[in-house]
Amino acid sequence: MKLRSFAGRGWCAALVLVLLQGCASTPQLSAPAKPDIDPWESWNRKVFTFNDGLDHAVVKPTATAYRQFVPQFVRSGVGNFFGNFTDAWSAVNNLLQGKGERGFSDIMRVGTNTVLGVFGLFDVATEAGIERTREDFGQTLGVWGVPPGPYVVWPVFGPSSVRESMALPLDLSVTPAFAINETAPLFGVAILQLVHVRANLLGASSLLDDVALDRYSFLRDAYLQRRRYLVYDGDPPEPPPDPDDADPATEPEPKPDESNGNPRAGD
Repeated sequence: MKLRSFAGRGWCAALVLVLLQGCASTPQLSAPAKPDIDPWESWNRKVFTFNDGLDHAVVKPTATAYRQFVPQFVRSGVGNFFGNFTDAWSAVNNLLQGKGERGFSDIMRVGTNTVLGVFGLFDVATEAGIERTREDFGQTLGVWGVPPGPYVVWPVFGPSSVRESMALPLDLSVTPAFAINETAPLFGVAILQLVHVRANLLGASSLLDDVALDRYSFLRDAYLQRRRYLVYDGDPPEPPPDPDDADPATEPEPKPDESNGNPRAGD
């Protein structure tokens, strides 16, 4: 695969910016992040403001127009086409994580939708009962034991962590845009994917505007919890108790000295 220009990478990476809106639907948010989780909060908030302004000024209006004027069956075909690439990458990551059965299922999905679904335009696999999984290289690193590290927000790229930042270039390279050598079509496909994903999240972003007092903190906590949820396939272990949060009232009382009040031997 030929190397692409940095600009092309940036437009493909912009997909991550809108994915943060999807975190708004994550239930049961964890407690506010501790300083060691978000040590760069000052920087992160400034970048978050920039990304949010870019979304409101450019991405969201374009996605709204796309949803209003493009027929549903066309949008479904676009989503299925991009989803076929996601399924292929999920197959690779399932196999890297040692999940052979799920990896084989993803391979079956890709083969079915590519052949019978006209290069993925129709989701025949779901109709046949082949479930979709979502695995990326950031999840693979988590399964391998790489800790998430501090939270970070990148310009255009959006919310991430140190671990997800390491995986991000590889995750973003597995998109239809990177299979195209010509610059103009590359930009066109990347922008279409960005707009399509953002259009599917318009409802979630509206809900977020209504319920979140501090949008930055809400999205940070939702993102970190969602990534933990994905790494453990929906069944994360209980975090170890924090000694600083121990309730003195629940600590066991010291056992009384049984010798108190008793005559000593020999007396």
